[in-house]
Amino acid sequence: MLNKGLAQYQQVNTHCGVEGASPHRLIQMLMEGVLQRLAEAKGAMQRNVIADKGEAIGKAITILSGLDDSLNKDIGGEMAANLDDLYGYMQRRLLEANLHNDEGIIDEVVGLMKTIKSGWDTIAPEVA
Repeated sequence: MLNKGLAQYQQVNTHCGVEGASPHRLIQMLMEGVLQRLAEAKGAMQRNVIADKGEAIGKAITILSGLDDSLNKDIGGEMAANLDDLYGYMQRRLLEANLHNDEGIIDEVVGLMKTIKSGWDTIAPEVA
């Protein structure tokens, strides 16, 4: 489920303690990873370093895919379906941001991820 996103996250953040983290914390770490990669992508855009921009956006998309894969769509009902749609939308928008070098789209996706993460952070780990 989380394997693809976690593998991506582990490759770039092995010092963050993925091993032994609760499922709730793993999701938080994935969300943090998306935000970090988007900050890197925006910085690369501003410096006009196209390869770094593409790599950072690609990593963010992979982590979003991992978040999407972690959804239990059988039990999660409407909320899981809405998150599935939103993660897909964010991935498509990031492809557009990469294609058009559009910082505004990066900002849009950052805002969406921050909103999702804020909600997730308020959930007690034993409930998640």
